[in-house]
Amino acid sequence: MKKLETKQWLPLIGMTLAAFIFNTSEFMPIGLLTSIAAAFSISESQAGIMITAYSWAVMILSVPLMIAVSKVSFKPMLLVTLVVFAIGQILSGIAPTFLILIIARLVVASAHAIFWSVASVIAVKLVDEQHRDFAMSMIVTGTSIAMIFGLPLGRIVGLYLGWRMTFILAGIIAFALFASQSFVFPTLDKPKPFKVNQLPLLFKNKSLVSIFIVSFLFATAYYTAYSYIEPFMSSIAKLSDTWITLSLSIFGVAGILGSVLFSKFYSKNRVGFLRLMTLNIAIVLLLLKPSTVSLISLLCVCAYWGLTSTAFNVAAQSEIILHAGAAGSVAMAFFSGIFNLGIGTGSFIGGKVVDLINLGSIGYIGAVIGLLAGIYCILSTK
Repeated sequence: MKKLETKQWLPLIGMTLAAFIFNTSEFMPIGLLTSIAAAFSISESQAGIMITAYSWAVMILSVPLMIAVSKVSFKPMLLVTLVVFAIGQILSGIAPTFLILIIARLVVASAHAIFWSVASVIAVKLVDEQHRDFAMSMIVTGTSIAMIFGLPLGRIVGLYLGWRMTFILAGIIAFALFASQSFVFPTLDKPKPFKVNQLPLLFKNKSLVSIFIVSFLFATAYYTAYSYIEPFMSSIAKLSDTWITLSLSIFGVAGILGSVLFSKFYSKNRVGFLRLMTLNIAIVLLLLKPSTVSLISLLCVCAYWGLTSTAFNVAAQSEIILHAGAAGSVAMAFFSGIFNLGIGTGSFIGGKVVDLINLGSIGYIGAVIGLLAGIYCILSTK
């Protein structure tokens, strides 16, 4: 296989770093939830509204924004997205009230909605045909690295310099990415404009609809528990701040393994791989509370959890690109929106579980939703 040229490597690395910072940003509040709640004198479940609002905003905005910018070339689209993202992060860091913090996060969500609609599509356009899977895996690697270093690093910065500095640093990195991509990103062909009257065609594609529904259920199950993983590890598992940070890193390390498993086995049995990873989320969440009996068992569950998430995510995206054809960008916008609807819904359900039942039950409730996702996946995918 021919090696990638420098002109392909540099923008692809930039996209990988962008995936890293976008994912780090989305999940930073999870690792900082306790600190943010304390800063505004609200409960952790109330602070979790910020995660729900962000995710639902991405859900609502993904398709309209993607259609609105579908006539814009990929380079200016990416550069403007990075600037809006950076501005939103800086505003998040200086927000004087919780309401303004939520508004600032919605600015970031707007950039997020566009970026994740085109990230995978841009990545495969930056390379030749034989490197398409590699380009996809690079985006996934950026996501996994965010889980390894981004989220825990953000938490460390928050613990020692304050949660505000975590957001500000994310904004500074985004501005740096804007500067570098301005020079190295090539001029790609304009995406084919997508018209609103083409939307019904996507929903006539049964394979796409199945993946959308499975993705929503998977994300809902996952984030019912994960949105409150920091207080869970502190109050239920009784871990120290250091071990909580290390535990969160395990998710990302295992995510890289999930990416490797995808590259090794997905093409051999696409549907079987997707079904297995969907069912895995029910298993791992069922084991969450029982695993707190020891540090080793909890770390193993975290690893299993991280592997499952990454493997499912890249498999679902691959299925969408496979079935969507020329409508790939808008189909990915739907995926991003629906997945974030699941994140917001899961965060909302998790908050209600914390308030009405108890923090220790978030895994069990998530497992029930995960089981529904697995059953539906088995029945609907082929």
